[in-house]
Amino acid sequence: MNYSKVNNIVGWICFLIATLTYVLTLEPSASFWDCGEFIASAFRMQVVHQPGAPLFLMIQRFFSIFAAGDLTKIAYWMNVGSAVSSGATILFLFWTITALAKKTILKAGEELTTGKLISIMGAGAVGALAYTFSDSFWFSAVESEVYAQSSLFTAIVFWAILKWEAHADEPRADRWLLFIAYIMGLSIGIHLLNLLTIPALAFVYYFKRTDKATTSGIIKTLLVGILILAVIQYGIIQYLVSFGAYFDLFFVNTLGMGFGTGVLFFAILLIGALVWGIRYSIKHQKKLLNLGLISTVLIIFGYASFAMIIIRAKADPNLNNSAPKDAFSFLSYLNREQYGDRPLAYGPNYNSERTGVTEGKTIWRKGKDKYEVAGKKTDYEYNNNTLLPRMYSDDPRHASFYKEWMHLDDSKHPNVVDNVGFLASYQIGYMYMRYFFWNFVGRQNDEQGQGSGFEGEWISGIKPFDSWLRGDQSHLPPSTVDNKAYNRFFFLPLIMGIIGALWHFKRNQKDAGVVALLFFFTGIAIVLYLNQKPLEPRERDYAYVGSFYAFAIWIGLGALGIKEWLFKKLTPTAGAIGATVIGLLAAPVIMAEQGWDDHDRSTKLVPHDIAYDYLQSCAPNAILFTYGDNDTYPLWYIQEVENVRPDVRIVNLSLFDTDWYINGLRQKQNESAPLPITMKPEQYVQGERDVMPYDDYKIAGSVELKNVVDLLLSNDESDKVPMQDGTKSNFLPTKNLKITVDPQQVISTGTVPAADASKITTTMDWKFNKGYVTKGTLAMFDILAHNNWKRPIYFASTVPSEQYNGLDKYLYSEGLALRLLPLKADTTASEDRPEQLNTPVLYNNVMNKFKWGNMKTAKYLDPQSSDDTFIFTNIFSSLTNSLIKEGKMDEAKKVVDKYYAVMPDKFFGIRTVVVKFYMAENLYKLGETARANDILDKSGDYINKELNYLADISQSKGLTGSQNIQTGLYYLDRMIKTSKAAGQDKLSDKLQKIFNNLEGRLSMFFPQQGPQQ
Repeated sequence: MNYSKVNNIVGWICFLIATLTYVLTLEPSASFWDCGEFIASAFRMQVVHQPGAPLFLMIQRFFSIFAAGDLTKIAYWMNVGSAVSSGATILFLFWTITALAKKTILKAGEELTTGKLISIMGAGAVGALAYTFSDSFWFSAVESEVYAQSSLFTAIVFWAILKWEAHADEPRADRWLLFIAYIMGLSIGIHLLNLLTIPALAFVYYFKRTDKATTSGIIKTLLVGILILAVIQYGIIQYLVSFGAYFDLFFVNTLGMGFGTGVLFFAILLIGALVWGIRYSIKHQKKLLNLGLISTVLIIFGYASFAMIIIRAKADPNLNNSAPKDAFSFLSYLNREQYGDRPLAYGPNYNSERTGVTEGKTIWRKGKDKYEVAGKKTDYEYNNNTLLPRMYSDDPRHASFYKEWMHLDDSKHPNVVDNVGFLASYQIGYMYMRYFFWNFVGRQNDEQGQGSGFEGEWISGIKPFDSWLRGDQSHLPPSTVDNKAYNRFFFLPLIMGIIGALWHFKRNQKDAGVVALLFFFTGIAIVLYLNQKPLEPRERDYAYVGSFYAFAIWIGLGALGIKEWLFKKLTPTAGAIGATVIGLLAAPVIMAEQGWDDHDRSTKLVPHDIAYDYLQSCAPNAILFTYGDNDTYPLWYIQEVENVRPDVRIVNLSLFDTDWYINGLRQKQNESAPLPITMKPEQYVQGERDVMPYDDYKIAGSVELKNVVDLLLSNDESDKVPMQDGTKSNFLPTKNLKITVDPQQVISTGTVPAADASKITTTMDWKFNKGYVTKGTLAMFDILAHNNWKRPIYFASTVPSEQYNGLDKYLYSEGLALRLLPLKADTTASEDRPEQLNTPVLYNNVMNKFKWGNMKTAKYLDPQSSDDTFIFTNIFSSLTNSLIKEGKMDEAKKVVDKYYAVMPDKFFGIRTVVVKFYMAENLYKLGETARANDILDKSGDYINKELNYLADISQSKGLTGSQNIQTGLYYLDRMIKTSKAAGQDKLSDKLQKIFNNLEGRLSMFFPQQGPQQ
């Protein structure tokens, strides 16, 4: 049979299976996290966050063409782009496995039998389809993120080196190496993960060009591979741009020439040097030099996709992260300077004391005629430094986690042994091996794992083993068994991979070593480089899919091991078929069956609809302050792509402390006029007014905000205070601030209806809640002081309260946003219901405007989407309670009916119990006794199962969920009282029995005073 033909046919079948799977399960619109920003930027060719992904954006823009002008389908077709890229990854993985398998079992000149052909194809199908249905890869395959295309480029590169190896002795075979160089250059415009294949590629080259491998040769090859990686990562990606920037600095500041002339001169110099070098290598027959220089040129050609970043930044699009328009801002953009540094080889611990400050390199910014000094990079000096500092963050939350995880007391300064222990147990053991086991052993649930033992852990499905590992597993709680990410693979894919690795090392140590290197550098090496802090806001498994890809190769080869070790006595054909069937059942089939339901996003529209609702919560021409990724990026998407509420100006407070972002806010965007920011660019440019201290001048009473802004913007030396470094800085003299309000103006702008004129306060006074003022806070003060109520001002409901800058008592909920209103303080808010509502507006939004993301009927809600059910349930509950207080019972009942029509009945953790409890209270007040009883009855059963499980694992393994336990018991106690007050004695008695049982079992968590909140 024609091997090539069969190899192509089966490979394309795997591609179709994978692509169909991803298309059927992909999200129909934008997903959470970075996807909204990527889709909006790809559609309009804008600039995403550092370090950019220009080629990814251009490819995704191509897929958007298939939407045929339907703006609501743009995101869908970009998601299809990820699905197709991921399907192509599976295709190249299949060809990689079959190449390795054929090379191992078929000797040179040996005839290819039917049995061996089936074995090779079976191995390819088992491994490729196992990776198809692996948890982490599947997650990225159904959304518009860089990791799908990054995986494709990794797959192409590894496949291409095997193609080179197969044809290395033929004329012009090195064209495959040049192809690899170009693909790597292109991959830089998507993600840098592809570069981590280089050490493995170096060994393929070494083993092919060396008759006999030696220890010294292997060490040298490893060092050369790492050196090539470093040259590309630092020499090409960073230092080429750095040289260009400093050439420009010399040409502009010293020679007095125009901006860009130095960059142009350096480019000509570089091109000339490369051309001369290539001609020299040809003339003198320097083959390796020629290969290296042409490869460098091709990498630079691919890297040139970043020209799109500069071109589009100069066009000042709406999304222009860091505005990398000139040499130095582009250099900063590539170096990810916005995100700061982390120690890798040597540095401080979390409790090391700062002993001084060292001044680093000069920070340059583009001025009017030349580059200006924006400041100096500074580095703190510390005592008690250590090698391999893994516990380095001095954030109080991180410090507490380090101490608890490593059992350290407050007086202990961790040494290198402690840090290596944290690396092994947490960074590798928990944050890498947990993800690895998710993919090939099983997953407990999809809750964010923070080391508790009952959230986001891996699990096998073999109860005796799982019980030994994490306590009693005989009665798993609803948060596990009802969670669609409760996936049990019974170790079978892992066993297949181990068999494949053992078989591979036994039959072909060199190739097995290459795969092992790929596994290491795309897994453990990333752990070492990232030096991850604890308590991440989301799981980071997507960063390690390259190592899961390598392991999938061994899963495929495991079918060959099964045939050779278990089916020796069968005919070659029968053994090949049997091993393939076992391999398919042990890996891809069980992985697909278990994983389908928690990867099927086809009916979920939560990110899309919640973005829509955020904007619909705002009055016309509003200013909406947001903070995190998930209350910003989906809004960018729906506004920039679908053109929903283009009048609303979104202000991300996380970016507000940068001059480039404030510059963008001073421009018209879409249908939103420039913001009322009066300060001039030179007053907030990088290095000016970055942070200004609070210096209490004991001023009596509150100070008008306009006067405070004027003081903070003053250039008069008498309005500044001396700093430790000898400079002078503007400062905040008081935290007691006020805005004088003209009631007539407030009414005329529609901020407050005329009917509510008596509620308007003539003076908004508040206390600023921080000990310093950043330029972002100054910009907000500027807006507040000069807006004059012309534009409605809102804060997203998910913005942390400290970002309100003390304005809490003037914020009123109108849905998913809190509106700033100059109303007299509300004295009716209770401890349980501290939020203030603009009830008429909120009622209209909930009943007539909001969409609900198919929460009720979606096949699967990811953790972020399920979190949003708490937000919506709380809105329903608060609105219902407010209407009851106002005596509007009919409207309250309509809100309740709407709640039952659009919100899921399912419990998503103990937090669901909390928000449902308040709804039950309202239901009793409305006479909806049956509904209230149903909520409390189900809540009691849920608490009972959850807390009993926590008690079991805590007693057996010392794992605790004290926050969940205390919250559960607190609200169970309130449920008892509420049901009893409503005359529901039977329900109250049942809940009391549950409480009594749990109180006894969980007394260890309340050693002093019993269960309290």
